Amino acid sequence: QVQVVESGGGLVQPGGSLRLSCTASGMIYILFDMGWYRQTPGNQRALVAKITKDDVPTYADSVEGRFTISRDNAKRTIHLQMDGLEAEDTAVYYCRAQVRRTGKFDINNYWGQGTQVTVSS
Repeated sequence: QVQVVESGGGLVQPGGSLRLSCTASGMIYILFDMGWYRQTPGNQRALVAKITKDDVPTYADSVEGRFTISRDNAKRTIHLQMDGLEAEDTAVYYCRAQVRRTGKFDINNYWGQGTQVTVSS
């Protein structure tokens, strides 16, 4: 199967920075898009940033210019550098990996367990 593991969440003051990491592992034949999504209570999970296997990023308007997504294909890892954090960035952040598994032809999304980011003074 495929495993997706996130790390790097925590508590930070407004204006501070955090770096999230996510690694995909397992029966991966092709790793397509990877991305970060966030969710707050009572709301749907929403895109924060994603990056293609060719390193083309996409950002939500609310984080453009403050967050940077990067990718290391050799390590099947992405990072999300979050600067200028605001209280509105408080959420559980989830990593998604779009994968074609070894020996399979379909493409599926795999999610991590989530990591809490809290921005508060």
